[in-house]
Amino acid sequence: MATARDVAIIVLALESILVGILLIFLIFQLQGLIRLLREEIQPILDSINETASTVRGTTAFVSDTVVSPMMRIAGIISALRRIIDVLTRRRAR
Repeated sequence: MATARDVAIIVLALESILVGILLIFLIFQLQGLIRLLREEIQPILDSINETASTVRGTTAFVSDTVVSPMMRIAGIISALRRIIDVLTRRRAR
């Protein structure tokens, strides 16, 4: 019985050593993965920020050169229609 207990203790000790070694290996692998992700993600984030900045600039340009003049033209046309409606209603009476 004592021999079985001694063998079990030795097996558990070897298993603990093996688990410790594998855990250390896993930590080193995790460090490598973190380093790789930092090196790969940072350029992607920089590219995303650059793209967002370009989109902001393009949006401002389109708004200033296309949308604002179109809104002014639509307002003028609407005002002219209203003036014409008011003038034609008064004549009809």
